Amino acid sequence: MSPATGVPEPLHLRQILRADLSACDQADNFLQSGFWGSFKERFGWQAYAFNLEWMDALAPCASLLVLRRFLAAGVSLAYIPWGPQLPAGFPSCWQARCAALKELALALKEQLPADTAFIRFDPPWQIMAADAFAQQPMPPFVRAPADIQAPDTVLVDISTPMESVMERMKPKWRYNARLALKRGVVARRAGAQEISVFYDLLKETAQRDGIAIHGIGYYKTLLESGQCSGVDVRLYLAEYEGDALAGIVTLFRGQQAVYLYGASSDKKRPLMAAYALQVKAMEDARKAGCVDYDLFGIPPNDDPSHPMAGLYRFKTGFGGRIVHRPGSWDFPCRPFAYRLFRVAEDLRKKLRNLKKKRPASAAKDS
Repeated sequence: MSPATGVPEPLHLRQILRADLSACDQADNFLQSGFWGSFKERFGWQAYAFNLEWMDALAPCASLLVLRRFLAAGVSLAYIPWGPQLPAGFPSCWQARCAALKELALALKEQLPADTAFIRFDPPWQIMAADAFAQQPMPPFVRAPADIQAPDTVLVDISTPMESVMERMKPKWRYNARLALKRGVVARRAGAQEISVFYDLLKETAQRDGIAIHGIGYYKTLLESGQCSGVDVRLYLAEYEGDALAGIVTLFRGQQAVYLYGASSDKKRPLMAAYALQVKAMEDARKAGCVDYDLFGIPPNDDPSHPMAGLYRFKTGFGGRIVHRPGSWDFPCRPFAYRLFRVAEDLRKKLRNLKKKRPASAAKDS
């Protein structure tokens, strides 16, 4: 504890060493894993792995995945998804963590290529408030104009029997999931060769909700990469009388299950296929040994005017715990290049927001 400020002293970084990508295989979350780094390298990113050694920590060594890509000739960005994972016993106060983040950013600046304009962090640390702006960062960090990973999410505890999981859901959600099956909806795990069915649903969802999506090759490669790395990436489809009504892509890794992508059709929406699909994925995740099912992204609060308000209602109805994280923060390495990028990014964000439409129902994302 600092006697001058009353703020706990952070653990200091002893050294940062380049490592093989496999060093990240034991990371707590999939976005810091070697699997994710290898996957992103197939889509224009360069993956760097580091070993961090913290002084006086109970477990002093930790891995760090850094993704880098070019913005323009001679200019690149570095991105750290859900990192760093701080060692056990690290002070929980925001000031101490920002001090450690600054120390890490300065060390990374020396390790990364000189053309790196900025380092964007998505810290995985949970915070009390949804509004990350209430947390006062320590300069020179700058709040990013848009979050890459959604800072707010819902974690459903699936460590208990499925009957208990269902009981924690809102009654209407439990009823809808059972009603879908009673009416003949089939929720099943699909093969990777059926990715085109999912992608057709995804294109329909993107057009309806005004969201951006990747090309079909991205999702196809994700499924294939999981098969090759031991990470269990699955495609699920919900069907009725030969029509695909909804689809989701999930990832099971260790005790963590994540609902990555979802899509739905406007056809036969009263059949509630999306609800049955999520319950099926949760059941399979339990069988695979997962204890948490991450619905992976909601708006920060239940604001009915938010363009994704339906998403909030749909995901929070499954009885999970709402989690908030700080969101994306930038560490400028080349201030002039960073300012130019921010102008372009702010403009792109405004254009993207103009294209968004408010979802017409609570389950539009599914």
